[in-house]
Amino acid sequence: MAAVMTTPRFEMEPAVTRTVRRVAPRSVARRGHRASPATYWRRRVVAVAVAVAALVMVGKAGAALGDSPLAVPERRPAATPYVVQPGDSLWSIAARLEPGRDPRPLVDALAVSRRGAPLVPGEAITRPG
Repeated sequence: MAAVMTTPRFEMEPAVTRTVRRVAPRSVARRGHRASPATYWRRRVVAVAVAVAALVMVGKAGAALGDSPLAVPERRPAATPYVVQPGDSLWSIAARLEPGRDPRPLVDALAVSRRGAPLVPGEAITRPG
């Protein structure tokens, strides 16, 4: 037989007793709370105003940087000869070749390309490159 030895247990009380106060738990987040209709619409108006302001700023920045890089470059039509009519001058020919633009640069280019030769009715003139 084996001898079983037991040691006595002493339970000691703490020298200072604590008082624990129980507090009812409170919800930190307010679930189910909805903003008033005025607040809802005010937020929407502010969001739209910010979006419009951002679009305007992007548009102005794009214009300042040379418009859209996806823009199609301006192409000049193929050089089609113009047949000189009686009474035509370099000014009238330039106005017909580039309507709505200042004719002076084209008149100067035509004069240089012709080297001072007079216009002859029936002659074909092409736009200088």
